[in-house]
Amino acid sequence: MADANSFIKEIKAHPDRFYIIHYSSENLFDETIQGITPRITSVVVSHYATGQLQSFAIHTAADVLGVPRQNVSAQYDLIEREMLRQLYDFLGPRTQNFWVHWNMRSVVFGFEHLAHRYQTLSGGIVAPMVPVEHRINLNDVLREKYGDLYAEHPQMINLMRMQGELPMHFLTGEQESVCFANHEFIRMHQSTISKVQFFRYVIRQIIRGKLKTAGKSIANRIDRLLDSRVARVVAFFLSVLSLGSWVVYLAVRATSLF
Repeated sequence: MADANSFIKEIKAHPDRFYIIHYSSENLFDETIQGITPRITSVVVSHYATGQLQSFAIHTAADVLGVPRQNVSAQYDLIEREMLRQLYDFLGPRTQNFWVHWNMRSVVFGFEHLAHRYQTLSGGIVAPMVPVEHRINLNDVLREKYGDLYAEHPQMINLMRMQGELPMHFLTGEQESVCFANHEFIRMHQSTISKVQFFRYVIRQIIRGKLKTAGKSIANRIDRLLDSRVARVVAFFLSVLSLGSWVVYLAVRATSLF
């Protein structure tokens, strides 16, 4: 997708073609990983048009495999592989759809990271990949439309705060790392769900021209103007004047007939 305007136009016209994806993992900068890529703990996909969620998580994969909670650490490789197999069974037939994400750019954090983990754990099986031209970084869309400083850094959490309170289950990266160490996989998964749902909300607000940002771009100023009380009052009086013009016109026509 070439630019923000093309993305907005396309998702308005064909919302059924878009999916939103996000995932959680071990702390990306945890020194105990010792060069091994961080484990994936959950992946959440939302179909934009319907809002339906598909979840792939350590705790659900463990249930499928019959691994009890106390044995999860010893069976991490088996469980993560099953979780990623489920993901790619879902993603494989949909690689030609558009996938909206947040900074999933590389093997450190991104589609390549997911694929690398799957290939490593499955003995070399190559994962189906979404073509790069079908990946849409929502953060880039926001920067292009509202300016680089549409929210203070870190931009995700500050954009959330600008819309209101943080989602109930939202966790920062540091909090997710603590949850991983404590085997609180459900909390990590709920956090991932909350982020995906927020991304869908952001897209819908962009389309409606109602997203609250700190951006200084012309587009942002127009959005604010159109959502202002003055604009609504002006629109109301224009509607009244238009209606009045029609009443006068019809009265004149009626008089001429008699």
